[in-house]
Amino acid sequence: MTLSRRDWLMGAGAIAAGTLVSTPEALRAAEAAATQPARSGRIHTPNGWTLPYRMNEGVKEFHLVAEEIEHEFAPGSKAKLWGYNGSTPGPTIEAVEGDRVRIFVTNRLPEHTSIHWHGLLLPCGMDGVSGLTQPAIKPGETYAYEFTLRQHGTHLYHPHADEMVQLALGMMGFFIIHPRGAAQVDRDFAVMLHQFALHPGTTRPDPNVMLDASQWTMNSKVFPAIEPLICAAGERVRIRVANLSMWNHPIHLHGHQFEVTGSDGGRWPKTMWRREVTEIVGVGQCRDLEFDAIAGDWAFHCHMSHHTMGPMGHDVPNTLGVNQRGVEERIREHLPGYMAMGESGMAEHQMHTDMGHMQGPYNTLPMMMGKGPFGRLEMGGMFNVVKVRKGLAANDFRDPGWFEHPKHTVAAKVSSDPDFGSPVRR
Repeated sequence: MTLSRRDWLMGAGAIAAGTLVSTPEALRAAEAAATQPARSGRIHTPNGWTLPYRMNEGVKEFHLVAEEIEHEFAPGSKAKLWGYNGSTPGPTIEAVEGDRVRIFVTNRLPEHTSIHWHGLLLPCGMDGVSGLTQPAIKPGETYAYEFTLRQHGTHLYHPHADEMVQLALGMMGFFIIHPRGAAQVDRDFAVMLHQFALHPGTTRPDPNVMLDASQWTMNSKVFPAIEPLICAAGERVRIRVANLSMWNHPIHLHGHQFEVTGSDGGRWPKTMWRREVTEIVGVGQCRDLEFDAIAGDWAFHCHMSHHTMGPMGHDVPNTLGVNQRGVEERIREHLPGYMAMGESGMAEHQMHTDMGHMQGPYNTLPMMMGKGPFGRLEMGGMFNVVKVRKGLAANDFRDPGWFEHPKHTVAAKVSSDPDFGSPVRR
């Protein structure tokens, strides 16, 4: 399907002035942009997808629909969120430096919205700040944005209208612009860091909570529901990490030294690359992390300990080392199923639901619920695994299962104490 000259003049031609697309022809064209067969992109967005586009007289056309969705953070926890095209994060937009793009945005929310192209160089009237650079997109309206991509790099899109609420409910996505020419890496992942405050027993996040979130997520999923990052040994791998949460995240990769090779400003000159094992990704920032993949199952996570857990009681008194004998029985008279916790650590309570002990409130996950090949993997939230295997095909992202360690390469219990006397203590 192509736009006629009449469609262009009445609909898409109004884009240059940043006006509402309201003709039936233009609206049908907007819908068509989202219904073409999917095109595979260079980017792999775990638990996500790349938005299809269609070519129209040399312009790449995309269609985003802002709408309420039902989202599952992990089995046992669902919420009513706001997102794009049925998902949060919204679909990844991929294009190439120099492309002319036209993006239709339809608002199916109960309130007005807009869309800001975070980090992009474009005409001021396309910047997407309601009230400043454009009228707000009212419910039921479709607007169109059009501009030429003058850069490359890892970028974002999100609202600039009732931003506190709309971001808190999951409205965000990647806008990734590739440089012209051959791919720079063998595998290219996109990971969005975010947070949601889902109070016990509720199904809608609280946008007023800034720091004490209950769901710390990667691509709006909680570990272990997050898809692992699958790589072949020896491949050059890039993980594009973006942060639209309300807190900074030190992102750590085990078993590798990665290079920080780019940011919102695009790929850096090689003289600027930094070798790290942990990189702080600030609020509103993007960082590109590249490494040569080494065989194994490697943890990839935020190093804020509370961010690798699920829901927790932030105001619960510290009971570490407190003798609670008799307390449990007395409280169970009023609260059946209560379990005393914390005297000798929190591991048992943090996995309570998974272990079949004290049941948590409705629609609430345990603090940590992962399982590994050697037992319970005491992590949740903003945690994932990079699984690197020998001999994987270039486009194979299927989970290969747990790593088979070569013989004598796994730490193990010894039969007796080491024969070198008492341990040295200061």
